[in-house]
Amino acid sequence: MKTVRQPLTGEEIIQLLLRLGLLALLIIWSVVLLRPFATILVWAAVLAVALNPVFIRLAKVLGGRPKAAAVILTAINFAIVLGPAGWLGLGAAEGIKDFAGHLTAGEFVLPSPPAAIKSWPWIGPQIYQYWDQATTNLRPFLSHLAPYLKTLAGTLLGLASDAGVGAIKFLLSVAVAGLMFPYGQQLVAAGRGFLSRIVPEQSEHFLDLAGATIRAVAQGVIGVAVIQSLLAGIGFKLADIPIAGLLAFLVLLLSIVQIGATIVILPVIIWIWTDKDTTVALLLTLFLSIVSVLDNILKPLVMGRGLSTPTLVILIGVIGGTLAHGVVGLFIGPIVLSVAWELTLAWIGDRRRQSDRSTLT
Repeated sequence: MKTVRQPLTGEEIIQLLLRLGLLALLIIWSVVLLRPFATILVWAAVLAVALNPVFIRLAKVLGGRPKAAAVILTAINFAIVLGPAGWLGLGAAEGIKDFAGHLTAGEFVLPSPPAAIKSWPWIGPQIYQYWDQATTNLRPFLSHLAPYLKTLAGTLLGLASDAGVGAIKFLLSVAVAGLMFPYGQQLVAAGRGFLSRIVPEQSEHFLDLAGATIRAVAQGVIGVAVIQSLLAGIGFKLADIPIAGLLAFLVLLLSIVQIGATIVILPVIIWIWTDKDTTVALLLTLFLSIVSVLDNILKPLVMGRGLSTPTLVILIGVIGGTLAHGVVGLFIGPIVLSVAWELTLAWIGDRRRQSDRSTLT
């Protein structure tokens, strides 16, 4: 027997509106309070998910002591951030400031070609001629663009100053991720419960897919790019390149957007052969050549599955994340968009399968 639902009385409608209003106020207020920490919390969650397999293995090695494993892993992360990653960030910031200073003063010019290039067989004289012409013609050209270059310099200086804020956020994210490690199972259960309210039939699948995508992007894209840029920065420093930090940052950026580091490393190798003796140039060329193809070697080893996210999505994530959240957004943007892309494809594919089954029946 079907029950007839009685219409709400005026008092019940007022009570319902009051409850919904208080709920909306609570949600809005919570968003306002958490908004300044959104980037930190998202990056901490990414670190926790990406490093969860390492945390589980470390806890087993320590005899089932998750808190001790969390402390050790967090200390290692701090050492990496404060050590090589900090060196890379400071070097990039200094390089950007110097470059912006030259643009502001109108002093940015190409260096004159080394005379040693003339002695190269076959192509040496032609390269020297083209380089010398570019150096001569670039100076008057840039003098006309000086007012516009100053605007670009201001943008670059803003990016460099934002790097300090991004570094602080990143350090806080590492600390928050360390607090999340021991409570990974509880957080996963909470996420599963939340998704079951939205997509009850696919909550488990979507949660696993989100975790796999985060690990694939964080380890296979971001992690490999960081390693490649750090090694490239070491090579640039050994070659005594003045803007080694800035070039290493460019390697990081190009590696994340899947363009590759060769576009930066190849001109550096050419410069090394014009400035160093044969033995040093040969050793640095071998080292940097290995670094330039390192991503092709590490990605298949690190990523458990092929990343189907298009390069355009990652590129948009890098640009949009940097504009929205500064330097930290450079890493968070592609991860968030990649997860959204993969979940959208999975949801569309599931809808299509359900539609096909309903058509057949």
